[in-house]
Amino acid sequence: MADLIRIAPGALTIGKPLPWDVFDGDGNILLRQGYVIQTNSQLEQLFERGRFKPRNIAKPGEEVVEAAGNCNPFADYGALLNALESTLEAITSGDPTAQKRLLELSQRLDNACQEAPDATLALIHLYSISPTIHEQILFYGILCHLVARQFGLDNKRASVLGAAALTANLALVPVADQLNASNKVLTDEQRAVIRRHPTRSIEALKAAGITNPLLLRIIAQHHEQADGSGYPNGLSGADILPEAEILALSERYVAMITRRAYRKRMNIAEARKLIATLADGKFRPAIPRALLQVLGDHPPGMLVRLVNNEVGVVTRRAVLARGPFVQAIFDTHGNRYNGTLERDTSMLEYNVRSPEEPEILPSIDVSLLWGFRT
Repeated sequence: MADLIRIAPGALTIGKPLPWDVFDGDGNILLRQGYVIQTNSQLEQLFERGRFKPRNIAKPGEEVVEAAGNCNPFADYGALLNALESTLEAITSGDPTAQKRLLELSQRLDNACQEAPDATLALIHLYSISPTIHEQILFYGILCHLVARQFGLDNKRASVLGAAALTANLALVPVADQLNASNKVLTDEQRAVIRRHPTRSIEALKAAGITNPLLLRIIAQHHEQADGSGYPNGLSGADILPEAEILALSERYVAMITRRAYRKRMNIAEARKLIATLADGKFRPAIPRALLQVLGDHPPGMLVRLVNNEVGVVTRRAVLARGPFVQAIFDTHGNRYNGTLERDTSMLEYNVRSPEEPEILPSIDVSLLWGFRT
């Protein structure tokens, strides 16, 4: 099949769910998206035999058409990552289609957040163990779209924030994966690259003809802090845009729950507690509150153990007095269910007892778990 692309070494990671379905050279499916590679031997076999089928990506000048009401963020995940990579490359190369690509991608992400918010939010928690820089940027975009609406930004400002989230770290893309994989102390040169990245990202956007003043201000300010301790200009208080603070907090949350070579990742419960403390001087209090409301006590994609000793995946956040809702995947004795059983954790026998956040996730057919495929 001509539209199957061979998997490149480094594209897959042990312990992390597959980001797309994997096929053999004849187009037969080998593994479903969400399968977790457990050993180096499995990894080598996939590199030898495996290919994946990329979803259609818009060419320059083409419109991206999304099927209304039929949004499956899991099926679209690989396409979104490919579109993000090609959009950032278009910006850095000065491609005249760069701005159009950026706006279309931001709109696609916003559509996913509106049509399937729980599943879209789950992408962050399912793929956050060792994300690439492009995955991290996609996560920032998801959180910014969701928090912007919770915070009360109008559609126009929320749209600009979404585009800023996808481009604020443009200057870090060539070095971010290398920095995250290093367990050495940062050099002065590396620290300088990090501190300069808002300015350098803005320069690249301007060179590509992307000059929206609000977008550029968000990027310029997204490492400022309300107490004046941020960079590059030491702004404080109301001098910092709320959009910049939403982006900064989104980046911080993703960093908290992400594993790095030089530190372990926080579990989600710990990250939520730390976010709650950031309302005291570092951010406008309403912004950490908005993020915590978006996440809920147990955000979608999180694995939990219930009081009856079942283990499952949170698939839907709480609604009024019900939920959050969990799809149980292991029974009370630790045996895998043949299929899944939905549990309303507001019921006493299904209350959440504790988070389950292993470094290697169990294999999960994510589309099926969220009801996208029968």
